[in-house]
Amino acid sequence: MAKFDIDTSKVNFLEVTEDNHGQRIDNYLLGSLGKVPKALVYRIVRKGEVRVNKKRVKADSRVVTGDIVRVPPLRLPQEQAVGHASDALLDGLRQAIVYEDDALLAINKPHGLAVHGGSGVNLGLIEALRQMYPSHSFLELVHRLDRDTSGIILVAKKRSALVALQKMLVNKVGIQKRYLALVHGRWPAAITEVKAPLKKFERQSGERIMLVDAEGKASHTRYRLLSSGSHYSLLEAEPVTGRTHQIRVHCQYQGHTIAGDDKYRDRTQVMIDQEHGVRRLFLHALQLQFRHPLTGERMSLSAPPGNDFDRFLEKEGCSYEI
Repeated sequence: MAKFDIDTSKVNFLEVTEDNHGQRIDNYLLGSLGKVPKALVYRIVRKGEVRVNKKRVKADSRVVTGDIVRVPPLRLPQEQAVGHASDALLDGLRQAIVYEDDALLAINKPHGLAVHGGSGVNLGLIEALRQMYPSHSFLELVHRLDRDTSGIILVAKKRSALVALQKMLVNKVGIQKRYLALVHGRWPAAITEVKAPLKKFERQSGERIMLVDAEGKASHTRYRLLSSGSHYSLLEAEPVTGRTHQIRVHCQYQGHTIAGDDKYRDRTQVMIDQEHGVRRLFLHALQLQFRHPLTGERMSLSAPPGNDFDRFLEKEGCSYEI
């Protein structure tokens, strides 16, 4: 995706190319405007300051080849300096490489590491990788994982690979994701899918969360019970749609919040987690299946969770097989 060299203090008009055909306007702007903060992009779209062919659009509107996108003058916050990746972090990331070729890099991201800097975080996975690969002129995240979620994530080393993979994600075909989720209580084996619409809300503190709401966007997650212990159950979760916090909120909606989930667990679950020594979110991106964007080869990549995850499962009497 091209990043335009523009003066953000002035009105700009961007022409949509074939590479971006069918992309959501918010994602198009995030990819095209470089270091403009995500919150600012959503704000100018919400306020109707972004026009496509002279018309207002919503964040989920899609652009087509030849569209002219008007971007208003932007007042950017002072740029935050990128932090320096430690030798220990870089060594850890090298050991966490699951797959690599000329077009793609798959990394088993540790929990607690943001995928990119911003909002008080001056160093994320992508900034560390760019320091690890200084000779690479192009390294971009194909998708995202929450900071506290561990597991496999794809990084494109070529623009053509990025565009092809993101089209698969937009069209919801060609990429299949599977997660491990350790949840509170005994998950009924009969619950194999959850279809519940999700909508974004903002708490009084300013924290943004997702909740099941009839006015929300259609959301679908498939589940499979792997094992149950005395206090927790281990699930395989497959998000059919790709909403923010989808797996986490659908688990909560069923009354089985993920262990260590600071956003969605209740007080009782916090106490249970404390009693059992939970010190992380027990959600792990275990597997990605997709067609290679350049060769068409069917890929199946797996990334096992860390030792802390496995030790806790063993202690709680839960198990799985990759």
